[in-house]
Amino acid sequence: MNTVLHEFLIDVPRATAIWSALLVLALTALTVVAARPERDQPAEPPPVDETVDLRRYAEEVAVAAAGAAQTARRRRDAWRTAQEEADRAWRAYDEAENAARRLTAAAALPTPRTSRTPAEYAARERWLHRAAVAAHWRGDLSARQLGDVFGHRDGWDARLHPVDQEIVLTRAVRDGKLAAYRAAAAAERAAWRDAEVAAEAARALAAEAYAAAESLRPALRTKPRTAWTGRPVAAARWRPARVG
Repeated sequence: MNTVLHEFLIDVPRATAIWSALLVLALTALTVVAARPERDQPAEPPPVDETVDLRRYAEEVAVAAAGAAQTARRRRDAWRTAQEEADRAWRAYDEAENAARRLTAAAALPTPRTSRTPAEYAARERWLHRAAVAAHWRGDLSARQLGDVFGHRDGWDARLHPVDQEIVLTRAVRDGKLAAYRAAAAAERAAWRDAEVAAEAARALAAEAYAAAESLRPALRTKPRTAWTGRPVAAARWRPARVG
């Protein structure tokens, strides 16, 4: 009799603990389901046609977002290229400005005197033409400016002393570099604006694609769920009491 009582006192609390744990788990699951009914138990499944439309729209927006991202990357690369070009243009202008400043300082010295003969003026003209052609091949003078040199237009005077002609040439190169830098800076600013617009469009389409993908989740959760095939919890086994 003592043995039967001993077995009973041991096995009953063990079984009670097991079933109590199972009851707590069941109550917890019911609480979670009741707290979030819109996620696990939608009130009314969306129509099939609406689900198809949502899926098609999500796919289209995803494709558009991917294209916008590629466009944003191209615009960003274009802006970086424009920025590098603007930096090179600034360095070229800075060098030309320093050269013009040095020659302007040297112009304070008296100009060497030479005889003013037709041969001297012809030599001065040849010097100016050679210097202008060399500057054109270096990219310091445009074709239009070179035409002005040979046509003696826009302040180009072949009768000046070569020292004065070099000052005029250096200043023309500086002004051309300044104009090129301003154009490059304007192009860089325009490329920056295009990159910003493309980046904002890419961000907006990415957000729209995410929202469209999220709108599909309730439709996908309306599919019937398969029965749970997890491993069952073993019930407590009662051992027969031993007599004696």
